[in-house]
Amino acid sequence: MQPLVSIIIPAFNAERTIAEAIQSAIGQTWPRKEIIVVDDGSTDRTAEIVESFAPAVRFLATRNRGLSAAVNLAIQHCQGDYVQELDADDLLTLDKIERQLSALRAGDSKRILLSSPWASFYYRTRNARFVNNALCQDLSPVEWLLRKMGGNLHMQNATWLVSRELVQDAGPWDTRLNYDQDGEYFARVLSASDGTRFVPGTGVFYRDSGPGSISYIGNSNPKKESLLLSMQLHIKYLLRLEDSERVRRACITYLQNWYENFYPERNDLAAQAQKIAAELGGSLDEPRLRWKFAWLKPLFGWGTAKWAQMTLPSMKASLLRVIDKTIYTLENSPN
Repeated sequence: MQPLVSIIIPAFNAERTIAEAIQSAIGQTWPRKEIIVVDDGSTDRTAEIVESFAPAVRFLATRNRGLSAAVNLAIQHCQGDYVQELDADDLLTLDKIERQLSALRAGDSKRILLSSPWASFYYRTRNARFVNNALCQDLSPVEWLLRKMGGNLHMQNATWLVSRELVQDAGPWDTRLNYDQDGEYFARVLSASDGTRFVPGTGVFYRDSGPGSISYIGNSNPKKESLLLSMQLHIKYLLRLEDSERVRRACITYLQNWYENFYPERNDLAAQAQKIAAELGGSLDEPRLRWKFAWLKPLFGWGTAKWAQMTLPSMKASLLRVIDKTIYTLENSPN
């Protein structure tokens, strides 16, 4: 019998995007699937929209406890041999699960972790381009984490298709985290795996929602604290797999790449990051400003230069998002 795949969708105030996400799950060409949506205490029309998809979708409602708790609840109730997590504003390509399961070979263990490409979009997926970086290949757990952390690379969370065995071994999502909770979780999944199987030609559309997204850190102190905790855990998992000079260098680079999120506003977190780097045999430098903004530092100070470096690209992206939404609305209007 073909394996059952559980597609789990945590949702919070997702009335604008949840229908598209569910449709991409229902439309999967893999026939044996169950779809579970957990409404994490939404105050908008999310629940009403999800319930309109019954009986194709199983709906669970809970008080607002955060993304990790919502995912954990869905995992507790799902029955699948494989688990596909999907955020409520992202989309699966329709053959994603079928292609990934078809890539398994006779004799493969259930600890093979399946991945795929991903592409960023605003509202229209037509012009989205799939990312192709050094993570887009079959890799051992050590090599995957080494490349991610040392190269500042990213694999969107819905690219993964995870066996029930790996889900059980990795344990629940960490409810202490409200930023990079998916990164920390899949670092544990990777650590428990026999390596990745990368499946090209299909994947995930990742919606760039801007400042309203859970993945946008901005000036949020809780998110900065969550980020540092997630980074500490990433380093622990990788060192547990291989404590070597190359791993320690990659971990220091990892800390350096994200150091600007703490410096100089959160000197306490910056000091913690420096301490971790020292324990790894290194140190962290003052974050570098890109050349477009570095000239502001001697005139207006580090804080202003950093603000410009963070804010101006975000403003540009917001304008592009508005333009794309306008075109999307016109293309989908009944007239």
